[in-house]
Formats: sequence, structure tokens, C-alpha cells
Amino acid sequence: MKLIKAYIRRRKIQEVYYTLKSEGFCCMTFVECEGTGRYSDREKEHISQKYPFADAYKVLKIELLISSSEVERVVSIIRKTARTGYKGDGMVMVSPVEEVYKIRTDDNKLELI
Repeated sequence: MKLIKAYIRRRKIQEVYYTLKSEGFCCMTFVECEGTGRYSDREKEHISQKYPFADAYKVLKIELLISSSEVERVVSIIRKTARTGYKGDGMVMVSPVEEVYKIRTDDNKLELI
């Protein structure tokens, strides 16, 4: 199993979500984040109210737990649909997952579609 984490522009989340869903990936988590980095709107101020010391902007993190055989497909979908062509489009990270436990059943044999 693999865990995909993708940080993307907020305005691209709907397109990424619906594309992943149409390709059979139903289960994902969204987290609103603030981050710093190289983004395209340098003229606009991105002052964080939570972190006034940082020149931050809001992004969304998508997390998906998928089978190892689906990594290339999911990464390709995210990269294609989240891309604007400007600095700050985000990044996709892939991490191995050794074990997953369901809280309700205490089952550690999670089946992925």
C-alpha cells in the first residue's frame, strides 16, 4: 500500500476530486493548509493571520491510501488536473504504508479497491 499526499491550489480541488472519483478512487481526505514556497502571485500579499511571521498562502492537501499498483495512475491524474503552469502548482509525495488498522473492527487487513 502507498499513501499519496498532494498539496495543490485551492481552486483546482474540485477538478482533481471529480477526475479521481470518475477513475474509481472514491476515498480521500482533504485538509486546508497554509504553506510557504515559490508561488506565482508575488505581487499579491499572502500574510498569514495564524502565522504572521510567514509569507504564507492557503493550499489543500489531498491524502489517498491506494494499492501500490495504482501509484502511477493516481500521480498522473493529480499532476495533470492540478497543473496551471505557474510556480506554486504544488507537489505530490508517495510514501509506503506498512500497516493499517480499522478502529471499529481492529482489523489490519484493509482491502483497497
